[in-house]
This record gives sequence, C-alpha cells and structure tokens, in this order.
Amino acid sequence: MPKVEVRNIRMNYEQQGTGEPLILLPYLTADHACYAFQVGEYAKHFTCFSVDLRGTGDSDKPEGAYSVELLADDVVAFMQAANIEQAHIAGVSFGAAVGMWVAARYPERVLSLSLHSAWTKTDPFLATVVGGWEVMAKALGSVPEMVVRGIFPWCFTPELYAARPDYIQSLADFVRSRPPQPLNAFLQQSSAVIAHDVESQLDRIVAPTLISFGRHDALTSTRFAAPMVEKIRRSELLIFEACAHAALYENVQEFNDKTLQFLLRQAAVGTA
Repeated sequence: MPKVEVRNIRMNYEQQGTGEPLILLPYLTADHACYAFQVGEYAKHFTCFSVDLRGTGDSDKPEGAYSVELLADDVVAFMQAANIEQAHIAGVSFGAAVGMWVAARYPERVLSLSLHSAWTKTDPFLATVVGGWEVMAKALGSVPEMVVRGIFPWCFTPELYAARPDYIQSLADFVRSRPPQPLNAFLQQSSAVIAHDVESQLDRIVAPTLISFGRHDALTSTRFAAPMVEKIRRSELLIFEACAHAALYENVQEFNDKTLQFLLRQAAVGTA
C-alpha cells in the first residue's frame, strides 16, 4: 500500500481503476477498506483513491487536537502530493463532513461531491450519542468492540438484524480484522465530530452534490437535509427508504447503482 507525505504525516491510500479521480473518505474509526463493497464497481469508471485519514488505518496518528477542517486540509494536501488537480469527492458520515469542508474551502479542486449520511452542525442529540461512544470505548478498551456493540445499532435497521444475522456477524468480523484504531486517536476524531459546524460555509460549495440519507437513520437523519439542499445550489436529494445510517452496507446494490449513476453523470458533464 503506498503512502505519501502530507503536511506533518504520512497518509496511506489504495488506488484502483482508471478514469477521472474519485477520492473516497471513510467514516469515523474506519480505514480505506470500508468501501470494499463499492470500490470494485466505482473502479470500472474512475481512478479510485481510498484513503486512511489522519488517525486511522496505516496513516500516522499524531497527538494533538483534530478538527474536520484539519482533515479536509490533509485531503487537499494528499491531492497535491498525488498530482491530482481535481477530483470527485465522496464520503459517508464523518467522511462526508470532511468532504463538505474540502468543497467549501477548495471549490476549484472538486468536480463533484457525494455526501452520504452527512450533517451540517452537531446538535445536542448527536453530541450525546457520540459522547456515549467515547464512554463505551474507554470502558471496553477497544475501539473495534465499541463499533460493533455501540455504533452498529445506529447503522442498521432492526429488520436487518432479524433477517440477516450472519451478514451482521460478517460485518463485525470485518471490523475486527482491520488495523484497530487506538483509543486516543478515536477520541481525537470523536472530538472533531462533536465540534463539527459547516453551516456557514455551505453556500461556498459550488460542485454538483448528491445528498443521501437512510429513511430510518436516527443519527444523522433527514433533519439535516433542509440546510444542505437549500444552501448547496447544485444539489439533489436521495433517500434510501429501507436503510438506516449505513446504506452502503444495508442495501449494497441500490447504493452502488444510484451513487454511480450520479458520478457518471458528472463525469459525462466534465468530458462533454
């Protein structure tokens, strides 16, 4: 797996496919492999760069405060180091928060923006939930175990747990198989989640933007849709009706088909 020097860290990434660059930003605690069910399809049409953000995977995990803005600056520095002038940017949850800051701060670098299960400003409900994850991670002494026991129930519907317990177990096994995020790095990232507030910057996003939510997502629900749709001028809204927070796993085929349709439309515009 290649690494590049990005500001004061080495950033790990994986590259697959051919076509216009597509940078995939992982969610809280995750590394680049979280897009395992998507990248094979995306790479048929795009050069996919799946990255490990600061504090995750095999990227460096320096001490000090993290912010979503800091991680967005890392992404653009990665683009510079990898000789990527412009790219499509896609993120889920925490990765979507980073993507919004990339598009707001560096609009000239973003060909399109895909925001899945995103939120504009952490509200008291979300802060309480994330604070609970922090308590659980400290008590368990394991970030992967906290993910399986604490985060998974927010990601999937009760119906998925009931109908496909073996699939839930396979996802849990996958989480446990990845390089574990150290507790301190998780707390740095979770603090960035709690402090996240991009609302005043949304009108600076000029790239065509896909905004998607799961209908049954309580964590980052459609309560966050209105400010994004209203302030991001070239946006469109997509609802995954039978999904909670993690549509990319709960309905892989629908997620892949609909997100790829959006990306291909933007690539076609860029080459027209």
